[in-house]
Amino acid sequence: MSRTRPDYRATTPCRPHLPLRPLWLCRVCAAPWPCPVARLTLRQEYAHDRIGLSIYLCAVLHEAAADLYRLNPHDGPDPGALFTRFLGWARPRHLR
Repeated sequence: MSRTRPDYRATTPCRPHLPLRPLWLCRVCAAPWPCPVARLTLRQEYAHDRIGLSIYLCAVLHEAAADLYRLNPHDGPDPGALFTRFLGWARPRHLR
């Protein structure tokens, strides 16, 4: 009996606008990640799972804060700016 590997390319989303760590800039356009294209892609990917999107963004916010703090421990990242950058855009419009 032969086993075949599943083709994950059909189910795994294509996200070329990924973060370049530890700087957290977009690998494609060099904008602060999530860049506008990454935001659009994430909204489409999580269109039916807004809670999942929020959980994912909270996780990457936590990683970004740690990375950015390690890069500049004296000034550190501004918590409010990081929140807005990673989570502020994902909230439904009526909650902004």
